[in-house]
Amino acid sequence: MLYIHIPFCKQACSYCNFHFSTSMKTRHAVIDGICKELEMRRPELPAGSVPSVYFGGGTPSLLTEVELGRIFQVLYDNEYLTPPTSGSPNEPTNQQTNELTLEANPDDLDEATIQTLAASPINRLSIGIQSFYEEDLRFMNRAHNADEARSAIKKVNRAGFDDVSIDLIYGGQTTTDDMWAENLRIATDLGVTHISAYALTVEPKTALGVNVAKGKVSNTDDVKFDRHFNKLVDHLTSHGYRHYEVSNFCLPGHESRHNSGYWSGQVYLGIGPGAHGFDGQRTRKWNVSNNAAYAKAWAEINTPEDFAAADGFLYDAESLTDNDRYNEYIMTGLRRDVGVSVSELERLFGAEKVRYFTDSQRGNVAANLFLDTSDGVYRLSRAGIMRADGVGGDGFWV
Repeated sequence: MLYIHIPFCKQACSYCNFHFSTSMKTRHAVIDGICKELEMRRPELPAGSVPSVYFGGGTPSLLTEVELGRIFQVLYDNEYLTPPTSGSPNEPTNQQTNELTLEANPDDLDEATIQTLAASPINRLSIGIQSFYEEDLRFMNRAHNADEARSAIKKVNRAGFDDVSIDLIYGGQTTTDDMWAENLRIATDLGVTHISAYALTVEPKTALGVNVAKGKVSNTDDVKFDRHFNKLVDHLTSHGYRHYEVSNFCLPGHESRHNSGYWSGQVYLGIGPGAHGFDGQRTRKWNVSNNAAYAKAWAEINTPEDFAAADGFLYDAESLTDNDRYNEYIMTGLRRDVGVSVSELERLFGAEKVRYFTDSQRGNVAANLFLDTSDGVYRLSRAGIMRADGVGGDGFWV
């Protein structure tokens, strides 16, 4: 799998703590670096076409037709993807075997941009809606308005995109119970195939975090989070969506293959400033979260030896211990509807870890935080999903 981070945004959302910049000064140099990094690091992934490419951000929908086409040409030239047979680099290809996702903001999805995306190999869009209400969007300092939120989904559907995911945020200070219910109704009425819904998190170094710390804005409310989460699950499951991960819902056949790969420990390569990667075994690697430093470093890298010498400046890495890998397996397994299989746990980590895990969960089983475990698979109940992180933490090897 391949993740490409496009670290530019028009403006800063009040809650966001991902790596991005509202300055476009380094844009061309960063894209040069991304293309060079794609070429240099190709050997880190297995040979053959990758199952998924995910353009994340930041705001990848800011990419121009030329910039997107350039990146795809590098993907073809370096055999991340099989090029189209017609010779047109922007003709959709591999749609049955590759999931090619691009994150987009509603305000970027004008007719020209949509046509550019529709003519490209992109076959899945992830649109940052967050809310269909002006009050919420202003509070979050989103660049789009409520009308653009609705029209963006309609426009991409008309353009032929039948795999559309949206992000929604619940529990925010401006979002009432009725507004949240209406957000869900609008989303399902529009027929989106995938919904990722997250509780509004107050991060310390964000604008929202600063305002909460200063008392200018009230903090979030856990009781409200619970109400909104229950509305979320009830509404979406009643409309045919599979609740396949704590925060993710999909219509049949529309799971995010890319995110599912993260959760199941597959190999993925992270390209661009701030991007993370994993070798599928023990090594995690992440790039510097500084656009200027990233661009400057890649301008000077021309050989594998140059790249290796940039360790600690351009990128850092860590090696996971057996306990780290076990703990991640428990957390990601319990967050998904597939659960944690005792037999698979033993195969991967041995009988001692199985005994430890099952002993750690006796109280949670008694408290009905799991569905029936008689088949040897630990799947969270609705009550357990509400406490997923705590239940997972109970099973950690510390």
